[in-house]
Amino acid sequence: MNHYNDATLVLPLDVSKLVAVDFQGGDLTSDAGFLLLAQADRKAGVTAALASTLRDGRQRGKVSHTLQELVRGRVLSIAAGYADANDMDTLRQDPALKVAVGRCPLSEEALASQPTLSRFENSVTKRELLSAGLALAERVIAQLPDNTKSVVLDIDATDDPCHGQQEFEGFNAYYDSHCYMPLLMHLTDEQGQQWPLAALLRPGQTNPLAGVVGLLSRAVATLRARWPGVEILVRGDSGFGSDKVLRCCDRLGVRFLLGLPTNSRVKTLGLPTQLRCQAAYDAAQAKAAEAKAKAAKAKTKATEAATGRASAGDGDHRRYGRFLYKAGSWPWRRDTVIKVAMTQGKLNPRYVVTNLKRWRGKALNAESIYELYCGRGDQENRIKELKLDLESGRTSCHRFLANQMRLLQHLAAHILWTVVRAAAAGTRWTQARVATLQLQVLKVAARVRESTRRVWLHLCTAYPYQDDWRLLLHRLTPCTQAPPS
Repeated sequence: MNHYNDATLVLPLDVSKLVAVDFQGGDLTSDAGFLLLAQADRKAGVTAALASTLRDGRQRGKVSHTLQELVRGRVLSIAAGYADANDMDTLRQDPALKVAVGRCPLSEEALASQPTLSRFENSVTKRELLSAGLALAERVIAQLPDNTKSVVLDIDATDDPCHGQQEFEGFNAYYDSHCYMPLLMHLTDEQGQQWPLAALLRPGQTNPLAGVVGLLSRAVATLRARWPGVEILVRGDSGFGSDKVLRCCDRLGVRFLLGLPTNSRVKTLGLPTQLRCQAAYDAAQAKAAEAKAKAAKAKTKATEAATGRASAGDGDHRRYGRFLYKAGSWPWRRDTVIKVAMTQGKLNPRYVVTNLKRWRGKALNAESIYELYCGRGDQENRIKELKLDLESGRTSCHRFLANQMRLLQHLAAHILWTVVRAAAAGTRWTQARVATLQLQVLKVAARVRESTRRVWLHLCTAYPYQDDWRLLLHRLTPCTQAPPS
């Protein structure tokens, strides 16, 4: 008797029996890692804090999904890589996601669908968004150790391309596209872990410094509410090396390392360092030329090897310097560090303005100050995770405030993965990016059963990372049975 139907696919594979495929597997999930994300959320209180800042104006008798369920379901689905709200029309039935949100997987109704979530995102007010952003920052800061003495705040802007008629989208000549310009802030703790702290959506045509002072002021106030004496360092590229930001740092009493745009005056002040770099480069080139001439004359492999050693690259001639500089709008002269390197045979000077003398108990010279400034480059990796792995560009609502709400939910998803990554210390996922965590931690197949008193998720027996997964679950849920040593 033929048991196949139109929905069955028969594959001509080289095995001893016929291979048939359908989508009638029953109560299964391909994303058992939702449980780990749920434990990370329970540990950090991210979605609960986000939901607590929002007002529910719906009629109680007609509500099937609480605000916390809406927020948690949306944030967890974004974290899993399902950034489009339309995905929830089918994902709402996923048993692992239902358990993660707080519903029994088989006996209770499905989670909220796309129309419900879209109405929710469009109902949020400006005041609620401000409170939500502060609540997320507080939850991030709560993850740091009680004895924290210093933190680094990195600020940067990026583009968020728009493909419709969204409110306040505009053409930005720098990015050559119609876009928004989100302002992002990340916090680096004393262990080197970098945490997403804040995200502010801005119109595409806006002052590059719009929102910086407010964001910095709220972040510093929130940090000092927990640690009154904490030492704070603010880093940013040359787009933030302006009088407005410098005066804000002075007023807040924080350290700063900010890139300085090049002009004729700083070039003149940095000329001695440039000359030293040029002289070192010329001397090395002369030495390499002399070695090459000797090698050509001797024509031996030994001298050819010596030639290779004598030919120094551009990067071997970096020079650092320090001078005082005052722009016309500055109230006083400020300490400025210059780094000069050779790039394809040409001098390439870079400038940083700072008020930093010591950091974490160590005195700093010009080179160590600039190297500390270069640490801000790691924020680029976090921004890539937010944009590429978590698809934060799904700001496709018409209303600007609804898109800000979406950005905050993507930020919350990024925070959850950072909690997971922090708990994964010593495992294969210590330095893993979000895309790797999504693939290796989240994508675990499981069969789901529900009895009178228990919900069972039987994970795939062939899953290759079982030991690390168990350890991670234990660290995120201290009350679980410890994994075998």
